[in-house]
Amino acid sequence: MSRKKKIPFKSSVAIYKRLLRYVFPYWRILLVAILGNVFYAASDSSMTYLLKPILDKGFVEQQMSFLKWLPILLFVIFFARALTNFVANYCMSLVSRNMVRDLRQVLFAHYLRLPAYYYDSNSSGSMLSTIIYNVSQVAVAGTDALSMFIQSVFLTLGLLIVMFIISWKFSLLYLVAAPIIAFIIKYASSRIRQLSSKVQFAMGDVTHVAEESIEGYRVVKAFGGTPYEKSKFNNATETNRRREMKVVLTKSLSISAVQIIGGCVLILTIYLATAAGPLKLSAGSFVALVSAMLAILKPMKTLTNINAIIQRGLAGAESIFNILDIEAERDTGNKKLQRAKGEISYHDVSFTYPNSQDKKVLHHINALIKPGQSVALVGRSGSGKSTFVSLLLRFYDVTNGEIRIDGIPAHDLKLSSLRDQFAIVSQNVTLFNDTIEKNIAYGKFGGASEAEVIHAAEVSHAMEFIRELPDGLKTVIGDNGVLLSGGQRQRLAIARAVLKDAPILIMDEATASLDTESERYIQEAMDVLTKNRTTIVIAHRLSTIENADLIMVMDHGEIVEKGTHAELIQLDGQYAKLHNMQFKDPLVTDSNEAQTSIN
Repeated sequence: MSRKKKIPFKSSVAIYKRLLRYVFPYWRILLVAILGNVFYAASDSSMTYLLKPILDKGFVEQQMSFLKWLPILLFVIFFARALTNFVANYCMSLVSRNMVRDLRQVLFAHYLRLPAYYYDSNSSGSMLSTIIYNVSQVAVAGTDALSMFIQSVFLTLGLLIVMFIISWKFSLLYLVAAPIIAFIIKYASSRIRQLSSKVQFAMGDVTHVAEESIEGYRVVKAFGGTPYEKSKFNNATETNRRREMKVVLTKSLSISAVQIIGGCVLILTIYLATAAGPLKLSAGSFVALVSAMLAILKPMKTLTNINAIIQRGLAGAESIFNILDIEAERDTGNKKLQRAKGEISYHDVSFTYPNSQDKKVLHHINALIKPGQSVALVGRSGSGKSTFVSLLLRFYDVTNGEIRIDGIPAHDLKLSSLRDQFAIVSQNVTLFNDTIEKNIAYGKFGGASEAEVIHAAEVSHAMEFIRELPDGLKTVIGDNGVLLSGGQRQRLAIARAVLKDAPILIMDEATASLDTESERYIQEAMDVLTKNRTTIVIAHRLSTIENADLIMVMDHGEIVEKGTHAELIQLDGQYAKLHNMQFKDPLVTDSNEAQTSIN
């Protein structure tokens, strides 16, 4: 997992205020929950105070009128306590679940809008960990901890009121201890916050390692990598465990320290209350006071524990808000194209990736692709072919220069309108764990009829294997089409492009790794797909692009040669050398599949 630079801690109050914005839409439900918690705390405090009249009036003075109404009074208090607890818990849980849903939806929507460089520098495992683990921690801090906090604060206040009513002199002892308790909580807050951030990073590592091993299980098994992957995962989980235990240690020590201080105050109170003199109390007052002092230790412990929960949540919230504060990919254009003619022009285009400012990937590219023209990009690995295409769809913005579509600067077009003009068929097909029909229909959002899907499948020769499947178009194909062969997945990708019917087609050698029969089917489909549209092919095997209208040879981020196949062979430059390597080397000729490093 990539490591982000350390971000200074923001104000806890500022983060919590921002977090509460996601709670505010449900403020009515939250208000009911808060009132329920207040009444619940009040009922507990009243029960403690009742010990004084129960002992003094009931057992010492034996007032029958009081004893007659006591059972009814106790029933009312217990019933009110149970009812308010139920209402408070249900309403707070409702707010919590709503907030989890909203936060995950907002975060996921923002992920989809983030620029490509964010995906380049962050693993999908860490992103998934944030949207699942961190959000759940935030929800606990935003609502569950709030519920416990309200109960504990009001119970503490209620018990303090009871103590002051009984004896304000004894109760002052707790106020003397308050600054010490406040210092312990403040120190624990800071440490738990820092440790919780490290726990979340460690959880991202666990998710990342697990995801890689699960997705690449074939490679892991084929190369005997099981022990290595197991060791990596064990190390990641052990690191996570150690960091979790540091949080537990800090939380436990702070809780114990607060309880020790509270216990010392209680011991001193009992000693003074049982000594002869002006501070002597009645039996009922003594029992009620001691009971209140014992009872107050629990909400004090809870408040210290809540602090740890809140700091975990704030660390999670900070990580989420840091992502939400990343600027989405720029969509400043205001022009739209209904359907482009397909003219593409590069004007002195240079490009440097955002995270590597010291290394230019493209240098002063000038090119003109005419409508309906078939253009091939060839060159060694790292020559800039993929970047050349990525800039077209504005996955990245050019550093210098300008790209135009039908004479309109690409940055003047709305992203949705720009990308509507392109269809992509690549060697590495992306399919979704859904039906074949839904995967093909992905090419036409807004509604593709079954007839249109079938037509696209027919043109791509996909219906030939779809008909043989038990559920036909309704067949679920598994994660990234794992239940299909490479040729079948490619045909679905072509069908998707056929259905989109975009005026500009980008192909990343779709037949490079296929058997002869699959390649024949797909080549026939590609011939239909490329008619009457501008086509850009990233070529791996030069035999597939000999009939291209224009071949551009790239090297070190520059276009070093242009022309047709015949012109470039006659030029006897880099293209001719690449061609000779593929067709005159006996090893290459024998395999007829070897590819030079021209990715």
